[in-house]
Amino acid sequence: MATDGFGRRIDYLRISVTDRCNLRCVYCMPPEGVAWKPHEELLTYEEIERFATVAASQGISKIRLTGGEPLVRRGLVDHVRRLLAVTGIEAIALTTNGTLLARYAHDLAAAGLKRVNISLDTLDAETFARITRGGRLSDVLAGLDAAFDAGMDPVKINVVVVRRLNQDLLGFAQMTFERPVHVRFIEYMPVGGADDGTVCGGAEAEGWTADDEVPSDEILARLAAEGAAAGFGELAPVARDSAPGGWGPARYYRFPGAKGTLGVISPLSHHFCGECNRLRLTADGRLRTCLFSDEELDARAVLRSGTDDDVRELIERALAAKPASHNMRVGTVRRMSQIGG
Repeated sequence: MATDGFGRRIDYLRISVTDRCNLRCVYCMPPEGVAWKPHEELLTYEEIERFATVAASQGISKIRLTGGEPLVRRGLVDHVRRLLAVTGIEAIALTTNGTLLARYAHDLAAAGLKRVNISLDTLDAETFARITRGGRLSDVLAGLDAAFDAGMDPVKINVVVVRRLNQDLLGFAQMTFERPVHVRFIEYMPVGGADDGTVCGGAEAEGWTADDEVPSDEILARLAAEGAAAGFGELAPVARDSAPGGWGPARYYRFPGAKGTLGVISPLSHHFCGECNRLRLTADGRLRTCLFSDEELDARAVLRSGTDDDVRELIERALAAKPASHNMRVGTVRRMSQIGG
């Protein structure tokens, strides 16, 4: 079992398989986009699988594949199949914007992937196009349908809540009555500072500021009030042992009779660092101890010139370097698309 310097069990590895994405979400990158890393600077699938094999021998049992948008990288289905064959890896999850999921859901499920998180911040097509700078809501909804058709479970939706967008939280709540989907509302996070030190260079260009952050307690209060007014009943917490199988810090709630749940993730208002269980591997092979820290170890160099023991030592160094907590008010140098959300 792997533990860090504060006794936390570390069994979860988030791997960004690409920095590329087919959307340009305003909180993820600036209007002009970002310069993609040259292909030779990205980890190959073989290098990722080697890293995962060593990490599994040290106690990593769960992997989440992220991006960029992971489904834009060719060969992902076979990569999933090979990762699941690694001794010690019990499950793999995927975080996706959903636009390509209708094409790949059944093949991914056949390869063994059951868990999927779909990023979807609004149910209004016009607002969606504005947030993503040209994306089509219908593509994501088709991907959501495909995930259920393929038998994926749990299926979760990640919603970044931004005050100025006036998002239809009740519409997402209604979805939990229609199917067993788990909607998680995430506090808008200032990740990826612009060169001038402002928060979230892409969102800054759209006029978003810290005033657009909506604390999770306010989100829950809105859901409870709007749900009661709509006749949904009382929003009640879901016991931890009854919550959808999660690897992270979400707190879950449910309306009476709903098939799914509503959750909140609160990196700003309710820090959850004490339960952190993860490391992050970026697409260009940097091992990060925390999403909000710029401390990185060069896993790519070790994978390309070192032994498995060298990789093991690198992971041990990362475990020892994990901070006790983050400072959310310090933006990181990398954009979210470059880190892996």
